[in-house]
Amino acid sequence: MNNSQLQLFIKIAETRSFTRAGQEMNMTQPAVSRAISALENELDVSLIIRDRRNGIMLTDVGQRILVIFRRILQQYDKVQQVVAEEKGLEIGTIRIGSFPMSSAHLLPRIIRSIRDRYPQIEFELHEGNIMEIQQWLNSRVIDVALMIATEQEAEELNYETMPLYNEEMLAVFREDETFADQDILDVKQLSGQSMIICNGGYEMPIVDLFARAEAELSIGFIVHNVNTCLNMIEQGLGTAILPAISLSWLPPGVRALPTEPKAYRPVQLALPSFTEASPASRLFVETSLQLFGRQR
Repeated sequence: MNNSQLQLFIKIAETRSFTRAGQEMNMTQPAVSRAISALENELDVSLIIRDRRNGIMLTDVGQRILVIFRRILQQYDKVQQVVAEEKGLEIGTIRIGSFPMSSAHLLPRIIRSIRDRYPQIEFELHEGNIMEIQQWLNSRVIDVALMIATEQEAEELNYETMPLYNEEMLAVFREDETFADQDILDVKQLSGQSMIICNGGYEMPIVDLFARAEAELSIGFIVHNVNTCLNMIEQGLGTAILPAISLSWLPPGVRALPTEPKAYRPVQLALPSFTEASPASRLFVETSLQLFGRQR
């Protein structure tokens, strides 16, 4: 086995195509087939199933080996970064998983801060929901993640987490609601009201908020982004609980108020192991904490 074979196998697993993997690796399709056949012969197992109907699929052992190969390549990268660090250089790739809101409001500042100091560091971004981010961490697709997890959930995960940032969440509603003239909104006043929920990390803090307030949570709509949610509120279709950081603009006739009890969404940093992390990944963690940790 060599580094190129491992990279090629991972590319095939990710693209589900010999042709596309070869293009990304600058290899012809016959060369790709020979390299994979040599790898399977050396390991004496079948890693890939070639099916005309379903295309390229990994065998069960191929799925398990894929995770190991990713770990091996990450260690290769770590060695290169450690050597460069010794020479006074900062290089490497940071593979980051993030949910949409952190991608929009947290990641740009973190990346800008790192790139200003270390322009040779590269970034690979993977945006998805919380479940996808957890899967990417477990399968070593990413090195580090920004995600949402309660303290109990964080303790049960197979990787390390550390608190980064508590996003305050506000109640957002039309100005013609009966409670619109208040300074703070008692969540009990939303009991039974039609609530618009954004998925992708918003759900659990809202469920927790209504439980703490002993209020009835009635979900009217589930949407995928904040703008859709705001437009639906403008049309009188419901009320929402949204992060204050995402509310720099509100539609006409829409207000936002803090709640009682207070509503927060805890953003966590997560990675398989901080002690085993590459210098570039540790730099990402340290920069994130410097920028946002003091706001906890």
